[in-house]
Amino acid sequence: MFTSEHLIFAGFLLFIAAILALDLGIFDRKSHEVKFREALIWTFVWVGFAIGFYFLLIFFGNHLHGVFTKEQVINQVAKFRHTINIPDSFTDAQAVSVYRNNLGLEYITGYLIEYMLSVDNVFVMILVFISFGVQKMYYKRVLMWGIIGAVIMRFVFIFLSAALIQRFDWILYIFGAFLVITGVKMFLERNKEDKVDPAHHPVVKLVSRYFPVHPVYFRQHFWFRNKHDNNRLYFTPLFLVLLVIEFTDVLFAVDSVPAIFSVTQDPYIVFFSNIFAIMGLRSLFFVVAHVIGMFRFLKHGLAVLLSFIGFKMLLHVQLEAWGFSTIHSLLAIILILGVSIAASLIWPVKSRKKIKVINELTGEKPV
Repeated sequence: MFTSEHLIFAGFLLFIAAILALDLGIFDRKSHEVKFREALIWTFVWVGFAIGFYFLLIFFGNHLHGVFTKEQVINQVAKFRHTINIPDSFTDAQAVSVYRNNLGLEYITGYLIEYMLSVDNVFVMILVFISFGVQKMYYKRVLMWGIIGAVIMRFVFIFLSAALIQRFDWILYIFGAFLVITGVKMFLERNKEDKVDPAHHPVVKLVSRYFPVHPVYFRQHFWFRNKHDNNRLYFTPLFLVLLVIEFTDVLFAVDSVPAIFSVTQDPYIVFFSNIFAIMGLRSLFFVVAHVIGMFRFLKHGLAVLLSFIGFKMLLHVQLEAWGFSTIHSLLAIILILGVSIAASLIWPVKSRKKIKVINELTGEKPV
């Protein structure tokens, strides 16, 4: 028997699949270099979808888990540890309204965390494309298929993590400690230049060892059959780039997914916020590529953000007792990111290597 969770989740996946099919079948039929204006438009489109889903949760979020009474709200609060209080004096309608508003708040907070953490991941992707010598007209295609793989991996990672958290509460403390260590490490290595070595990348070495890889790009294809070698199937360097991008996203998810579990332990809300952020990652890539020089101190802010989220997970029992709610988390996240972005605008990038990468990507001549 299908529940409301199954039906809504299936509808969400069908919506995402339809958008991806539309993009692949119509907008991505011919490879082209994505300009800043096009990227900005698609960024607004995906942000619009994300905000629209927020309002959907605000008005109809209780249908996700079939919550219509105060008792059902209290059960959901206990199950997923929502940081809301339902007084005895509340009617069913009041309790459900508070529950819906909290779902929307958890979703938008998780979306903001994932979206901002994606910016740091974008710079690594830029380095991958440049290091592998990929033509700009093929960036969009690689990112598109990379997103499809990321959606599948997030589904597995999120619902597996949720199942473990429901069974073993202490996993939250492991996630918290990991995020604190990651944040401290990111801060200490904030000035370290990222490097991508195509010849010695573990993914490239592994695939090249067991599969035939052609040394030359074959237009936008990930593989082809070589007529001069008994019609043998060869993978192209573009396929290796796709695998490296997927590998990078998996490493990125190890940080970002636990971070969202600090906001909500409802796996559906974690998944929805993650997927909307990921779907906007491709257009965000091209936007950030043109303005990346404005984010000199973003890594500092992300390091503080990860540490803050980690400490929040480690101290979640005490914080809940003190009345620390989702809105406080959202305000703290906005403050941390706002300060780092403001500092970046006041003191722009000075790294010669980053300036060189920006010039290579945007086609601008160095000053």
